[in-house]
Parts: sequence; structure tokens; C-alpha cells
Amino acid sequence: MNKVTLKTTVFFEDPFWIGLLEREENGQLSVSKITFGPEPKDYEVLSFLLRHHQDLRFSPPVTILETAGKKLNPKRMQRSLRRQKEPGVGTKSQQALAAQREAVKTERKVHRKEMREEREHMQFLKKQQKKKQKHKGR
Repeated sequence: MNKVTLKTTVFFEDPFWIGLLEREENGQLSVSKITFGPEPKDYEVLSFLLRHHQDLRFSPPVTILETAGKKLNPKRMQRSLRRQKEPGVGTKSQQALAAQREAVKTERKVHRKEMREEREHMQFLKKQQKKKQKHKGR
């Protein structure tokens, strides 16, 4: 059986209100970021999600690690976390958003390269045509 969990968080990030929609499915987490203008009411967020859920672009899925049920000594846990801490690593949602940004960035880069090559090819053809016309004496 497939279990899907949706979690919505709305917070203020100057100057806009931002909504984070986290979707957890089969141990995978994907996130979508929604930008609201003024502070949205609860019913406005719900109606937005109902109307535009299929239009939202979710990040690529990130695997979620299950935590073990064994309790650790708090001091030992802090020490190990301090050792493991890597700069720039945030929550799973932030990592998923970063992955989505990177995917969009590479997609945009590929599209720009194709457009540039097409434009250069068209310019080359125009130059060739001009050379031919000049050679013919027109």
C-alpha cells in the first residue's frame, strides 16, 4: 500500500510569505515552494492547494533516513553531530529545494545553449548567402 504524506508550512521571508509543501512518498521526500504576496489566511492556502496542486513543480525525490529507536546519550549525540556537521547542509526540504534549483538551472543552461547554436547557425547561413550573392555580382 502506498502511503503519501503532505505537510504545508507557511512562513514569512522578507518581503513575501512563502509556503513549503513537502510530499513524503515511499520513503522519498520532494518539496515545492509557493510564494504568496500578503499573509494568506488558512482557507486561502487550502483553496490554492486544491486548485493548483497539479500545477506545482516538485523537486526530485530525496531519500529519508529512518531513525533508530535506540536512545543515545544527549552529550554523545551532540558531540557526534558536531563532528558530522557540514557547512551548507540544511533540512531535507532545503536539500530538495536546492536539488530542484540545480535541475532547473541545468535545464535552462541546455536550452540557452541550443538557442545560441541555432542563432549562430542562422548567422552563418546568412553570411554564406551574402557571399554567394556578392560573388554573382549583385
